[in-house]
Amino acid sequence: MRSHRATSPFAPEVVLPTLQHFQDVYPQITGEYCFRCSFNLSFSEEAESDSHAGWTSPYHFGINLGPVVLMCENYRSDLLWRLMRACPYVVAGLRRAGFKNGWL
Repeated sequence: MRSHRATSPFAPEVVLPTLQHFQDVYPQITGEYCFRCSFNLSFSEEAESDSHAGWTSPYHFGINLGPVVLMCENYRSDLLWRLMRACPYVVAGLRRAGFKNGWL
């Protein structure tokens, strides 16, 4: 079994439960398609006891979803990591930048 930590830019063992927590505890930040584009749960015009306190954007923007799609595919199949590791220009650039060990 491949390591999820090596195939995801984030630690899925931390990120996935955190996302579930946000959906369970703060349902107002989840829209029809995904999380709202922005929210600030510390800003409140209503009483603190209100579970819907805070500010949540009513909009969905797709400008940040390109990288999300790439990260999801990389998590699923390792495609981007494999392509990156196979590219001699990327490997040479990382080595010149001082990166070593690991898969280099």
